[in-house]
Order: sequence, then C-alpha cells, then structure tokens
Amino acid sequence: MKWKIVSSEYLVRYPYFTARKDKCITPEGKIIEQYYVVELSATVCALAMTEHNEAIMVKQYRHPVGEVLLELPGGFIDANESPEIALARELKEETGYEFATIEMVGKIAANPGVLDNFTYLFLARGGRQTAIQSLDHNEEMEVVKIPLPEVKQLLLENKIIQSLHANCIFYALRKLGDL
Repeated sequence: MKWKIVSSEYLVRYPYFTARKDKCITPEGKIIEQYYVVELSATVCALAMTEHNEAIMVKQYRHPVGEVLLELPGGFIDANESPEIALARELKEETGYEFATIEMVGKIAANPGVLDNFTYLFLARGGRQTAIQSLDHNEEMEVVKIPLPEVKQLLLENKIIQSLHANCIFYALRKLGDL
C-alpha cells in the first residue's frame, strides 16, 4: 500500500515549518500529481506530576487559534536528541521542574494526512522544582498546578482542547489506572 515518491518540490522552508509538493505513484500504478506535506520535527509532551501528585500544566496564548489555552508542558525534539531527553529538557525549561521518573505512554500522529511528524506522550512523576523557567524568546507561559481529579474533569468537559495533550492525558490516566 505504500506510495513511491517520484519527485518533491519544496515550497517553503522555515525552522519550524517546511512544506513540499510530492508527485507519487501508488502500487496499482495510479499517479498522484500533487500531494502536499508539511514537515515538522517530532514533539514531546507529558502529564507531569509533582511529588505531591499535582499535575503541572501551563497557560499560554496560542496565536493561530487566538486563545489562551491550558496545556501540558512539551515542545520540539532537537536534532540528535531522544524523546526522553527532549522531554526532560522541555519540562525543566518550561516549568523549572525535574522528575524522578519519565515513562513513555504513547506515540501519535496529529494529522497524518498533511503532517509528517509524531508526538511522543509521557507520564512524568515525582516532580520537584529545581530551577526557574528558561523560556524561548517567543514563549510566555504561566505554570499552574492542578489536582489530578480536576485535570480529569477538565479533559472530560473538553476544556483541554489541544488534541495531542488531551491524548497524552488520556494515555497517562490509563497508565495510572485512573480511567
């Protein structure tokens, strides 16, 4: 069922966003003249729990949707970085917390019809604040701690609208036996 790429043309290339147009041929010989693909680096996120069993979440403005969202900490995986190392780095940068354990609970594709990347989902436990936030120049976020039952309720009420993060919470709750 896998298609063969006959040719690719890059339309835009930016650090976090690259788009290309592929010409493909299916195993049955059908030619797909134009298939658009957005290339993104892989990402990570985690339901990150403090040593007192509170979820560490962040509130931040998301310009594409024009809203302040309640989200999980996470971000892009850098070149030559494992998902686990990327997550530990992102957690410390965005929240100032380090964690006793980090466990992968899933790997998902946000929109495989257009995007070529995966997001690695984690459950981090035993978090202790060891530093202050060290945000990128374009990041502004507020760290909030929320009891786990409240996080579950926010998920069930569709108040966590970042789909990758909702999935991460779901898989982490399943791992915790709290579904």
